[in-house]
Amino acid sequence: MYQLKLNPNDKTPKYKQIIQSVISDIERNVLKKNEQLPSISELSEEYYLARDTVEKAYRELKERGFITSVQGKGYYVNSGESRKMRILLIFNKLSSYKKLIYYAFLKVLGDKASVDLQIHHYNARLFDEIIDKNLGKYNYYVVMPHFFPDSEKAIAMKALEKIPSDELVLLDKDLPEYKHECLSVYQDFERDVAEALESANDLFTKYQRVVLVFPSDGNYPVDIVRGVRYFCVNAHKEFIIRENVDEELLIPQTAYVVVEEHDLAELVKKVRQSSYSLGNEIGVVSFNETTLKELLGITVITTDFETMGRTAAALLLDKKKIKVKNPFYMIRRETL
Repeated sequence: MYQLKLNPNDKTPKYKQIIQSVISDIERNVLKKNEQLPSISELSEEYYLARDTVEKAYRELKERGFITSVQGKGYYVNSGESRKMRILLIFNKLSSYKKLIYYAFLKVLGDKASVDLQIHHYNARLFDEIIDKNLGKYNYYVVMPHFFPDSEKAIAMKALEKIPSDELVLLDKDLPEYKHECLSVYQDFERDVAEALESANDLFTKYQRVVLVFPSDGNYPVDIVRGVRYFCVNAHKEFIIRENVDEELLIPQTAYVVVEEHDLAELVKKVRQSSYSLGNEIGVVSFNETTLKELLGITVITTDFETMGRTAAALLLDKKKIKVKNPFYMIRRETL
Protein backbone atom coordinates (compact mmCIF):
# COMPACT_ATOMS: atom_id res chain seq x y z
CA MET A 1 0.00 0.00 0.00
CA TYR A 2 1.18 3.51 -0.81
CA GLN A 3 2.88 5.19 2.16
CA LEU A 4 2.06 8.83 2.87
CA LYS A 5 4.69 11.09 4.38
CA LEU A 6 2.87 12.72 7.31
CA ASN A 7 4.55 14.55 10.16
CA PRO A 8 2.41 14.65 13.33
CA ASN A 9 4.56 17.49 14.72
CA ASP A 10 4.09 19.65 11.63
CA LYS A 11 1.50 22.42 12.05
CA THR A 12 0.71 22.22 8.33
CA PRO A 13 -2.90 20.97 7.91
CA LYS A 14 -3.08 17.25 7.25
CA TYR A 15 -4.83 17.65 3.89
CA LYS A 16 -1.93 19.84 2.70
CA GLN A 17 0.56 17.23 3.90
CA ILE A 18 -1.30 14.59 1.85
CA ILE A 19 -1.11 16.85 -1.20
CA GLN A 20 2.60 17.48 -0.68
CA SER A 21 3.31 13.76 -0.26
CA VAL A 22 1.44 12.71 -3.40
CA ILE A 23 2.88 15.50 -5.59
CA SER A 24 6.41 14.81 -4.35
CA ASP A 25 6.12 11.11 -5.11
CA ILE A 26 4.62 11.72 -8.55
CA GLU A 27 7.50 14.05 -9.44
CA ARG A 28 10.05 11.53 -8.19
CA ASN A 29 8.38 8.66 -10.04
CA VAL A 30 7.57 6.81 -6.81
CA LEU A 31 3.97 7.03 -7.99
CA LYS A 32 3.81 6.16 -11.68
CA LYS A 33 1.28 7.16 -14.31
CA ASN A 34 -1.95 5.17 -14.18
CA GLU A 35 -1.05 3.71 -10.77
CA GLN A 36 -4.03 3.38 -8.46
CA LEU A 37 -4.01 5.32 -5.21
CA PRO A 38 -5.44 4.04 -1.91
CA SER A 39 -9.14 4.77 -1.48
CA ILE A 40 -10.40 7.50 0.82
CA SER A 41 -11.50 4.86 3.32
CA GLU A 42 -8.14 3.09 3.23
CA LEU A 43 -6.17 6.28 3.90
CA SER A 44 -8.62 7.34 6.61
CA GLU A 45 -8.23 4.05 8.46
CA GLU A 46 -4.46 3.65 7.91
CA TYR A 47 -3.55 7.13 9.15
CA TYR A 48 -6.47 7.86 11.53
CA LEU A 49 -7.62 10.74 9.35
CA ALA A 50 -11.12 12.14 8.92
CA ARG A 51 -12.69 11.21 5.58
CA ASP A 52 -13.29 14.91 4.90
CA THR A 53 -9.53 15.53 5.20
CA VAL A 54 -8.65 12.88 2.59
CA GLU A 55 -11.53 13.94 0.32
CA LYS A 56 -10.36 17.56 0.42
CA ALA A 57 -6.79 16.54 -0.49
CA TYR A 58 -7.90 14.26 -3.34
CA ARG A 59 -10.28 16.91 -4.65
CA GLU A 60 -7.49 19.53 -4.85
CA LEU A 61 -5.07 17.03 -6.41
CA LYS A 62 -7.69 16.24 -9.04
CA GLU A 63 -8.45 19.93 -9.71
CA ARG A 64 -4.73 20.58 -10.22
CA GLY A 65 -4.40 17.67 -12.63
CA PHE A 66 -2.16 15.41 -10.56
CA ILE A 67 -4.72 12.61 -10.23
CA THR A 68 -7.91 11.51 -11.95
CA SER A 69 -10.90 9.48 -10.79
CA VAL A 70 -12.76 6.63 -12.49
CA GLN A 71 -16.35 6.07 -11.41
CA GLY A 72 -16.65 2.91 -9.34
CA LYS A 73 -12.92 2.15 -9.45
CA GLY A 74 -11.09 4.89 -7.54
CA TYR A 75 -8.28 7.41 -7.98
CA TYR A 76 -5.30 7.11 -10.32
CA VAL A 77 -2.12 9.06 -11.03
CA ASN A 78 -2.82 11.32 -13.99
CA SER A 79 -2.08 9.53 -17.26
CA GLY A 80 -1.77 12.64 -19.39
CA GLU A 81 1.37 14.29 -20.77
CA SER A 82 4.31 14.80 -18.42
CA ARG A 83 3.55 17.76 -16.22
CA LYS A 84 5.69 20.84 -15.98
CA MET A 85 7.42 21.47 -12.70
CA ARG A 86 5.74 24.21 -10.70
CA ILE A 87 8.21 26.57 -9.02
CA LEU A 88 7.59 29.46 -6.64
CA LEU A 89 10.33 32.10 -6.53
CA ILE A 90 10.29 34.19 -3.36
CA PHE A 91 12.62 37.19 -3.67
CA ASN A 92 13.45 39.73 -0.97
CA LYS A 93 12.90 42.65 -3.35
CA LEU A 94 12.69 43.61 -7.00
CA SER A 95 15.72 45.31 -8.57
CA SER A 96 17.64 45.32 -11.82
CA TYR A 97 19.96 42.66 -10.32
CA LYS A 98 17.10 40.39 -9.28
CA LYS A 99 15.69 40.64 -12.80
CA LEU A 100 18.98 39.31 -14.20
CA ILE A 101 18.70 36.28 -11.90
CA TYR A 102 15.01 35.81 -12.75
CA TYR A 103 15.39 35.87 -16.53
CA ALA A 104 18.51 33.67 -16.50
CA PHE A 105 16.60 31.19 -14.30
CA LEU A 106 13.64 31.15 -16.70
CA LYS A 107 15.84 30.78 -19.77
CA VAL A 108 17.49 27.58 -18.51
CA LEU A 109 14.19 26.06 -17.39
CA GLY A 110 12.55 26.79 -20.74
CA ASP A 111 9.26 24.95 -21.15
CA LYS A 112 10.11 22.38 -18.47
CA ALA A 113 8.60 24.48 -15.69
CA SER A 114 6.10 27.18 -14.87
CA VAL A 115 7.41 29.81 -12.46
CA ASP A 116 5.52 32.21 -10.19
CA LEU A 117 7.18 35.12 -8.38
CA GLN A 118 6.38 36.66 -5.00
CA ILE A 119 8.25 39.26 -2.90
CA HIS A 120 8.62 39.13 0.89
CA HIS A 121 10.15 42.65 1.25
CA TYR A 122 12.37 41.46 4.16
CA ASN A 123 9.18 40.87 6.16
CA ALA A 124 9.36 37.47 7.88
CA ARG A 125 5.66 37.45 8.75
CA LEU A 126 4.74 38.12 5.15
CA PHE A 127 7.13 35.35 4.12
CA ASP A 128 5.41 32.99 6.58
CA GLU A 129 2.02 33.89 5.06
CA ILE A 130 3.34 33.23 1.55
CA ILE A 131 4.57 29.78 2.60
CA ASP A 132 1.32 28.88 4.38
CA LYS A 133 -0.79 29.88 1.38
CA ASN A 134 1.37 28.03 -1.14
CA LEU A 135 2.63 24.96 0.69
CA GLY A 136 1.87 21.84 -1.31
CA LYS A 137 1.03 23.79 -4.48
CA TYR A 138 4.54 23.76 -5.95
CA ASN A 139 7.25 21.23 -6.60
CA TYR A 140 10.03 23.63 -5.57
CA TYR A 141 10.32 26.79 -3.48
CA VAL A 142 13.27 29.03 -4.42
CA VAL A 143 13.89 31.48 -1.58
CA MET A 144 16.17 34.48 -1.04
CA PRO A 145 16.46 34.33 2.78
CA HIS A 146 17.38 37.95 3.53
CA PHE A 147 15.81 38.91 6.87
CA PHE A 148 16.79 41.49 9.49
CA PRO A 149 16.98 41.72 12.49
CA ASP A 150 17.42 38.45 14.36
CA SER A 151 13.81 38.41 15.57
CA GLU A 152 12.61 38.45 11.97
CA LYS A 153 15.16 35.81 11.06
CA ALA A 154 13.81 33.47 13.75
CA ILE A 155 10.30 33.73 12.30
CA ALA A 156 11.64 33.14 8.79
CA MET A 157 13.56 30.05 9.92
CA LYS A 158 10.37 28.52 11.32
CA ALA A 159 8.65 29.21 8.01
CA LEU A 160 11.50 27.60 6.08
CA GLU A 161 11.20 24.48 8.24
CA LYS A 162 7.66 23.99 6.87
CA ILE A 163 9.07 23.39 3.38
CA PRO A 164 10.34 19.83 2.75
CA SER A 165 14.11 20.13 2.36
CA ASP A 166 14.07 18.33 -1.01
CA GLU A 167 11.70 21.03 -2.32
CA LEU A 168 13.71 24.00 -1.02
CA VAL A 169 16.30 25.99 -2.99
CA LEU A 170 18.20 28.75 -1.16
CA LEU A 171 19.37 31.53 -3.42
CA ASP A 172 21.80 34.47 -3.05
CA LYS A 173 22.49 34.11 0.70
CA ASP A 174 24.04 31.26 2.64
CA LEU A 175 22.07 30.15 5.69
CA PRO A 176 24.27 28.14 8.08
CA GLU A 177 21.42 27.98 10.61
CA TYR A 178 19.43 25.77 8.25
CA LYS A 179 20.64 22.28 9.17
CA HIS A 180 18.95 20.22 6.46
CA GLU A 181 20.44 19.29 3.11
CA CYS A 182 19.05 21.32 0.23
CA LEU A 183 20.14 22.95 -3.03
CA SER A 184 21.82 26.32 -2.44
CA VAL A 185 23.51 28.84 -4.77
CA TYR A 186 24.86 31.65 -2.63
CA GLN A 187 27.19 34.56 -2.01
CA ASP A 188 29.53 34.56 0.98
CA PHE A 189 29.33 38.31 1.48
CA GLU A 190 32.10 38.77 4.05
CA ARG A 191 34.63 36.55 2.31
CA ASP A 192 33.65 37.65 -1.21
CA VAL A 193 33.96 41.36 -0.44
CA ALA A 194 37.29 40.97 1.37
CA GLU A 195 38.81 38.85 -1.40
CA ALA A 196 37.56 41.16 -4.17
CA LEU A 197 39.15 44.19 -2.47
CA GLU A 198 42.36 42.26 -1.77
CA SER A 199 42.61 41.42 -5.47
CA ALA A 200 43.10 45.15 -6.10
CA ASN A 201 45.72 45.77 -3.39
CA ASP A 202 47.98 47.35 -5.98
CA LEU A 203 45.33 49.99 -6.72
CA PHE A 204 44.71 50.72 -3.04
CA THR A 205 48.36 51.64 -2.31
CA LYS A 206 47.65 55.33 -3.02
CA TYR A 207 44.82 55.48 -0.46
CA GLN A 208 45.32 55.77 3.30
CA ARG A 209 41.71 55.34 4.34
CA VAL A 210 38.65 53.43 3.13
CA VAL A 211 35.13 54.78 3.70
CA LEU A 212 32.24 52.34 3.44
CA VAL A 213 28.96 54.15 2.65
CA PHE A 214 26.48 51.74 4.21
CA PRO A 215 22.92 52.87 5.05
CA SER A 216 21.78 51.15 8.24
CA ASP A 217 18.16 51.16 7.05
CA GLY A 218 18.91 49.61 3.67
CA ASN A 219 18.45 45.92 4.58
CA TYR A 220 21.98 45.05 3.49
CA PRO A 221 23.88 42.11 5.05
CA VAL A 222 26.16 43.25 7.87
CA ASP A 223 28.64 40.73 6.43
CA ILE A 224 29.53 43.46 3.91
CA VAL A 225 30.81 45.65 6.76
CA ARG A 226 32.86 42.76 8.13
CA GLY A 227 34.36 42.09 4.71
CA VAL A 228 35.49 45.69 4.16
CA ARG A 229 36.81 45.91 7.75
CA TYR A 230 38.76 42.67 7.30
CA PHE A 231 40.39 44.05 4.15
CA CYS A 232 41.31 47.34 5.87
CA VAL A 233 42.86 45.62 8.88
CA ASN A 234 45.02 43.41 6.68
CA ALA A 235 45.92 46.22 4.27
CA HIS A 236 46.66 48.67 7.14
CA LYS A 237 44.02 51.17 6.03
CA GLU A 238 41.93 53.42 8.26
CA PHE A 239 38.34 52.13 8.14
CA ILE A 240 35.35 54.50 8.38
CA ILE A 241 31.60 53.87 7.97
CA ARG A 242 29.18 56.52 6.74
CA GLU A 243 25.37 56.38 6.48
CA ASN A 244 25.46 58.51 3.30
CA VAL A 245 27.62 61.05 1.50
CA ASP A 246 25.33 64.08 1.85
CA GLU A 247 27.58 65.93 4.33
CA GLU A 248 30.84 64.20 3.36
CA LEU A 249 33.94 66.42 3.13
CA LEU A 250 36.36 64.98 0.60
CA ILE A 251 39.85 64.24 1.87
CA PRO A 252 42.57 63.14 -0.56
CA GLN A 253 43.95 59.61 -0.36
CA THR A 254 40.48 58.27 0.46
CA ALA A 255 38.76 55.37 -1.32
CA TYR A 256 34.99 54.98 -1.02
CA VAL A 257 33.12 51.68 -1.20
CA VAL A 258 29.50 52.57 -2.02
CA VAL A 259 26.50 50.25 -1.70
CA GLU A 260 23.59 52.36 -3.00
CA GLU A 261 23.22 53.98 -6.43
CA HIS A 262 22.06 57.31 -4.98
CA ASP A 263 25.21 57.66 -2.88
CA LEU A 264 27.35 56.70 -5.87
CA ALA A 265 25.84 59.47 -7.99
CA GLU A 266 26.21 62.05 -5.21
CA LEU A 267 29.81 61.06 -4.53
CA VAL A 268 30.88 61.22 -8.19
CA LYS A 269 29.18 64.62 -8.44
CA LYS A 270 31.09 65.90 -5.38
CA VAL A 271 34.43 64.73 -6.76
CA ARG A 272 33.80 66.31 -10.16
CA GLN A 273 32.91 69.60 -8.47
CA SER A 274 36.12 69.49 -6.41
CA SER A 275 39.75 69.96 -7.37
CA TYR A 276 40.46 66.27 -6.82
CA SER A 277 40.88 63.66 -9.50
CA LEU A 278 38.64 60.60 -9.48
CA GLY A 279 40.82 57.49 -9.45
CA ASN A 280 43.84 59.35 -8.07
CA GLU A 281 43.22 61.48 -4.96
CA ILE A 282 39.73 59.98 -4.47
CA GLY A 283 38.84 56.38 -5.30
CA VAL A 284 35.35 54.94 -5.80
CA VAL A 285 34.22 51.32 -5.81
CA SER A 286 30.54 50.51 -6.34
CA PHE A 287 28.55 47.36 -5.59
CA ASN A 288 27.02 45.34 -8.42
CA GLU A 289 27.68 45.73 -12.12
CA THR A 290 25.31 47.58 -14.46
CA THR A 291 25.62 48.70 -18.08
CA LEU A 292 25.62 52.35 -16.95
CA LYS A 293 28.54 51.79 -14.55
CA GLU A 294 30.45 50.12 -17.38
CA LEU A 295 29.82 53.12 -19.65
CA LEU A 296 30.83 55.59 -16.91
CA GLY A 297 33.99 53.67 -16.03
CA ILE A 298 32.98 52.91 -12.43
CA THR A 299 35.03 50.23 -10.66
CA VAL A 300 32.72 47.57 -9.20
CA ILE A 301 32.76 44.52 -6.98
CA THR A 302 29.96 42.23 -8.04
CA THR A 303 28.53 38.77 -8.08
CA ASP A 304 27.59 37.21 -11.42
CA PHE A 305 23.80 37.43 -11.23
CA GLU A 306 23.10 35.64 -14.50
CA THR A 307 25.33 32.74 -13.47
CA MET A 308 23.43 32.50 -10.19
CA GLY A 309 20.12 32.10 -12.01
CA ARG A 310 21.50 29.66 -14.58
CA THR A 311 23.24 27.52 -11.96
CA ALA A 312 20.18 27.25 -9.73
CA ALA A 313 17.95 26.24 -12.64
CA ALA A 314 20.41 23.70 -14.05
CA LEU A 315 20.99 22.02 -10.68
CA LEU A 316 17.27 21.99 -9.98
CA LEU A 317 16.59 20.24 -13.29
CA ASP A 318 19.28 17.69 -12.38
CA LYS A 319 17.67 17.25 -8.94
CA LYS A 320 20.97 18.03 -7.20
CA LYS A 321 21.03 18.91 -3.48
CA ILE A 322 24.39 20.65 -3.20
CA LYS A 323 25.75 24.03 -2.10
CA VAL A 324 27.43 26.13 -4.79
CA LYS A 325 29.24 29.41 -4.17
CA ASN A 326 28.48 31.90 -6.93
CA PRO A 327 31.36 33.77 -8.66
CA PHE A 328 32.23 37.17 -7.16
CA TYR A 329 34.95 39.50 -8.44
CA MET A 330 36.21 43.03 -9.00
CA ILE A 331 36.02 44.81 -12.35
CA ARG A 332 38.84 47.35 -12.54
CA ARG A 333 38.02 50.70 -14.11
CA GLU A 334 39.08 54.33 -13.95
CA THR A 335 37.57 55.28 -10.57
CA LEU A 336 40.12 53.32 -8.51
